[in-house]
Amino acid sequence: MQMQKEVHLTGKDLTAMVQLRPEDVGKYAIVPGPKDRLDVLMKKIENPVRNFSFMEYTMYTGTYEGIKVTGINGGRFSTDTSITTEVICNSGIQNIIRIGTCGALDENIKVGDLFVVDEAIRGDGVTPYYVDKDFKTVSDKKISDLLYDVAKGMGLNVHRGKAWTTDALLRETRQIVETKRKEGAKAVDMVSSTLLTIAQTYNIKAGSILAVSDNVVTGEMGFMNPLYYMAESNLIKIALEVVKKMEGK
Repeated sequence: MQMQKEVHLTGKDLTAMVQLRPEDVGKYAIVPGPKDRLDVLMKKIENPVRNFSFMEYTMYTGTYEGIKVTGINGGRFSTDTSITTEVICNSGIQNIIRIGTCGALDENIKVGDLFVVDEAIRGDGVTPYYVDKDFKTVSDKKISDLLYDVAKGMGLNVHRGKAWTTDALLRETRQIVETKRKEGAKAVDMVSSTLLTIAQTYNIKAGSILAVSDNVVTGEMGFMNPLYYMAESNLIKIALEVVKKMEGK
């Protein structure tokens, strides 16, 4: 017996399942990975209303200086990111800003610095089901430029360029890392290529800015470093300022 539908469950189906309508969300979505970072974001948002809770993901919509903004903990890995990004893209949201973390692949990028993703090398297991191997995964230039300029304007150490997304955190061998560095990658994460690729397939504008938590080249680990936590906090400030600038405020 063949499947009754071409695709068992689509992003549109899932969005309808959580009863999310275009009028329920803002034009802008800010997407942290974990729930605790979403909670911090929601403290900056006025009158947040919960749109839905599904499994461990929760979406809220409120206002920031009169601008309607949506926030969702979008996942830490490519698989859960693909699910939440499908919901975002099928809900009527027009602009996505990912605020996450990354490891540096350049010895000159330090723990606590920030990294704006202009282009992603797809090492995840999700996007091959969306696009072919020659597809170029890129951020929206306007969003990337604003993320970089706002961070610079705040006096922060910010870098930009190509990031490699991997699903195999514990298999970042010297050989693989050097191969990705030769391809131009300056940072590595586990989300950006999936979010950006899916957004591109829906013609949704998206960008990604990441706090540097460690350096793969030097071996420095900064997950307990106060500079890393400060960078995480700055991500939220930067994203909200970019929303204002995109809205002409």
